[in-house]
Amino acid sequence: MTQTLTNSFACPTGEPLLRVRGLDTYYGHIHCLHDVTMEVMPGSLVALVGSNGAGKTTLLQTISGLQPAQRGSIEFDGLVLASTPAHRRVAMGIAHCPEGRRVFGDLSVEENMRLGGYLRPRAEVERELQRMYALFPSLAGKRGQLAGLLSGGQQQMLAIARALMSQPRLLLLDEPSMGLAPLIVQEVFSIIAGLRRDGMTILLVEQNAHEALPIADWAYVIETGRIVCAGEGKSLMQDPAVREAYFGLGESLSTPA
Repeated sequence: MTQTLTNSFACPTGEPLLRVRGLDTYYGHIHCLHDVTMEVMPGSLVALVGSNGAGKTTLLQTISGLQPAQRGSIEFDGLVLASTPAHRRVAMGIAHCPEGRRVFGDLSVEENMRLGGYLRPRAEVERELQRMYALFPSLAGKRGQLAGLLSGGQQQMLAIARALMSQPRLLLLDEPSMGLAPLIVQEVFSIIAGLRRDGMTILLVEQNAHEALPIADWAYVIETGRIVCAGEGKSLMQDPAVREAYFGLGESLSTPA
């Protein structure tokens, strides 16, 4: 099932954990997001795909409170976030794994992860550390190593682990495949699919539609700050317009002017 520009872009059924309505965001005088509406259902993996500069990162930053919204609303579990600061959104259960990983290179692997759990009680932090080492075994033997000395794939896994340390109800993942070798990309997406099977609610931003759409319950396509189509991930994978735009031909999905 694919929705076109005339649809509301809402998920098909149920009450969403995250609801975005009519969102407009600016960088200075530059209008980056235009009337963005989308939903993320509890326990689902929702992909947001689009080319570089389409507004994907801006949308995640607006949801997590790093970028203010000029118009529209963001609701999390029925609560309007409005002017809620970023750290309060973390406490509410929203974790943001940023584009480019952004690990603290001068801190150890374990120190990076502990920072992710700074709002949790000590006992929970210790328990979550062991869970992260089980989930990311390649990090277990490097817990004392400086994060800046890790490979790109290991840094990405550390960034995801750091976000999970806050025990989020919603995980925002921004371009987890960026700059990684194909085999490492497959490993990272296998981990993401495993988190989804375990019930984690995930909003995945990806330029790599070939990897993101097959594991997505629902997906949105964004172009120049506008949602241009939406549907089940596998259905969008087969949509001719999406295939043209993201599997080699580079055609736009936007309605011609």
